[in-house]
Amino acid sequence: MAIKLGPNQYGKAQNHLVRVYRDTARHEIRDLTVSTSLRGDFSAAHASGDQAEVLPTDTQKNTVFAFAKEKGVESPEQFALELADHFLATSRVAEGARIEVDEVTWNRIEAGGKPHDHSFVQGGGGTRTTVVNVDGRGADRRAHVVSGLKDLVVLKSTGSAFRGFLKDKYTTLQETDDRIMATSLVARWRYEGTDVDWNKSFDGIKALLLEKFAEVHSEALQQTLYAMGEAVLEQFPAVQEVKFSAPNKHHFLVDLSPFGVDNPGEVFYAADRPFGLIEATVIRDDATDAGSAWHAVPGFC
Repeated sequence: MAIKLGPNQYGKAQNHLVRVYRDTARHEIRDLTVSTSLRGDFSAAHASGDQAEVLPTDTQKNTVFAFAKEKGVESPEQFALELADHFLATSRVAEGARIEVDEVTWNRIEAGGKPHDHSFVQGGGGTRTTVVNVDGRGADRRAHVVSGLKDLVVLKSTGSAFRGFLKDKYTTLQETDDRIMATSLVARWRYEGTDVDWNKSFDGIKALLLEKFAEVHSEALQQTLYAMGEAVLEQFPAVQEVKFSAPNKHHFLVDLSPFGVDNPGEVFYAADRPFGLIEATVIRDDATDAGSAWHAVPGFC
């Protein structure tokens, strides 16, 4: 029986980096969590412990922090692409690099009616995410960028229904024309190419997703997700597909009738589990080959 090493990767996970720009009295701040990994022919390290071709994970960590100063952080995508190319240039046997970046926002504190120059409060509105996979070098290089957001908690207090569903002897759920619909949204979209204004594109897509969530009269969370993805593909030609993972954060109307109290859709019990989990991909019918773009991106169908 022959035994060999299968797919493998290694790297440094969860490097928490805060980059402060002090070029003027008005400071800027970027708060990133960066995970790096390399994949390729590292069989010697696994089979015999030979580390000659292994770029230490500690070196990868050091590079993340050094690049924050030397290269700067214009966007998570730009930063990840530069890291991936550097690691592939350094590691001879690496065939691909994967860089994942999460960014949280900091908003300026209002002081004396004006935004303060160097004091911040951590913002809400979800976490910006990027996964960059780069394969090969030189003429054979191919870069894949998947951007997105997670932990974006959104809620509609009306404008959502759920009815006409399949029923069997175990069905107890009642149909409704008016319910609360809420989710902690994860959305990721795949770009074709890297000639993109990353920050402008992210801001535009996030705003559009929120707008569609608000405007669409929803017959189901599935319908809302499809409308959101469809709008992104219509307005952003560089995006090839959008993937969603959306847990349904259920809100159940509380029965106050035992106390002689009417409850016309005003008091709810918010349940955290179990929850419905809706996952979907909205894709162009002529979408380009995804290649390794979704490599090691969990949580999607």
